[in-house]
Amino acid sequence: MEFTRRFRMRRKLFPIPAISLVLLVPVLCSTPAFASFDFDSGNGPVEVIIPTVAPIIFSDVSPSGSDITLVVRITTLVTNAWFDGSAPYHPTAIGVYSHLGRRPANESATNRNINIACFYASYRVLNSLLPNRNSDWRAMLTSVGLDPDDNSENTVTPVGIGNLAGKGVVAAREHDGMNQLGDINCRYNCQPYADYADYTGYAPVNTAYDLRDASRWQPRIMPNGNGTFRVQQFVTPQYRLVPTYSGFNPHQFHAPPPTASDPHHRGLYQQQADEVLSASANLDDYRKMASELFNNKIRALGFSVVFAAQSNGLTLLQFIQLDFVTNVAAFDAGIVAWQEKERWDAVRPFSAISYLYGKRKITAWGGPYKGTVHDLPANQWREYVSVADHPEYPSVSTTACEAHAQAARRFLGSDNLNWSVPAPKGSSVIEPGFTPQNDIVLQYDTWTDFATTCGEARIWGGVHFPAAVAAGRILGPPIGELAYQFVKSHIEGNIH
Repeated sequence: MEFTRRFRMRRKLFPIPAISLVLLVPVLCSTPAFASFDFDSGNGPVEVIIPTVAPIIFSDVSPSGSDITLVVRITTLVTNAWFDGSAPYHPTAIGVYSHLGRRPANESATNRNINIACFYASYRVLNSLLPNRNSDWRAMLTSVGLDPDDNSENTVTPVGIGNLAGKGVVAAREHDGMNQLGDINCRYNCQPYADYADYTGYAPVNTAYDLRDASRWQPRIMPNGNGTFRVQQFVTPQYRLVPTYSGFNPHQFHAPPPTASDPHHRGLYQQQADEVLSASANLDDYRKMASELFNNKIRALGFSVVFAAQSNGLTLLQFIQLDFVTNVAAFDAGIVAWQEKERWDAVRPFSAISYLYGKRKITAWGGPYKGTVHDLPANQWREYVSVADHPEYPSVSTTACEAHAQAARRFLGSDNLNWSVPAPKGSSVIEPGFTPQNDIVLQYDTWTDFATTCGEARIWGGVHFPAAVAAGRILGPPIGELAYQFVKSHIEGNIH
């Protein structure tokens, strides 16, 4: 209760600049310059750091923004750096991985110092996560007049606080089981985030060419777009072994068995495949654009928080706290989802549809610019959005969206969101210049609307069965609550 009262009293002190999210989207396509950034009234994370990091995530990590384990790892560790770097400038907050004292409010708890600490904390974490981009991280600091070679660790200065906060996050998370450096069970030619067989022991039952067990995940053959193809690998199966931020044991959460994905239950198996085909056949512009929005975790999870912070007039410190708590929620939700994905190793819709109908003609979306067709061989059916590189059940997007929404509504004290996402005519990534046929707006009045549509969009996009979405709706909210309680305890300084 006391936390909520303090939040409401201070929310108008340093309002975040009203940066249009429509204008922010094209900025994410290239690294801009930030010479005009105002340390005293600006928001470094929103105005500089996010527009620098996001395009590099798209170019180096996940072109579609859909690889949640890698995307959310980066965003969570960076927001953790902001939180720990800003904690000394808050009346009660204590960092997660560093306890750097308290700076007196009348001496140095200014917007300028918080921004400087965030820049240096980000710099340390980003050089750990994406060291090959050091020149970009250096340019990010120099573009706002900061010296990337300032290695001060003086806790009286924002530079020293930022450096120590960032180093604290790196020390805690660089070897947290995710194999970020690729050095687990590897000495030579190691690859970041690789899962060596003797680490997790995961191997798919099916190959991309032979569906030996129609209940289990089959790697998809994915086009590279230039006449070459690749076979999917389960991306970072070791994610399930990573410690949660909130401190809970992932084994306390379990999704119910995906009974309908067992072909021995023929009726249920066919029913859920037909539900996906029906959604595919009935794709309209709204469902296509919603599927694209929620497939991109930076746009859906990240931009919804920036919008909520702006619309609620949050201070810089409050924005950092909100962004961190929602990232913690998604990060921990992913760990639980990965645990259950590995447990059930469930079949994706494309495999089940091909298994059931073979070369028989079906009615479904026929591919980009084809619309709904009635003579599509079932084994040529494809999802509207690209299917991710991991087993189907449960839906990690749904789990993360539900956790994200719960953490946000608890922090903000309301379910209200009122987020309008413009989808201009022809702005589709999958059908550019064609979809939508006219300007439309995706409207999410509440966090509940946001999370519900996130789950439904995974069915519309063809990547999940309804049961996987239902499971995510069960798993996500309590994880979001745990994330909120965890961050709240650090904000209030009630940690042991």
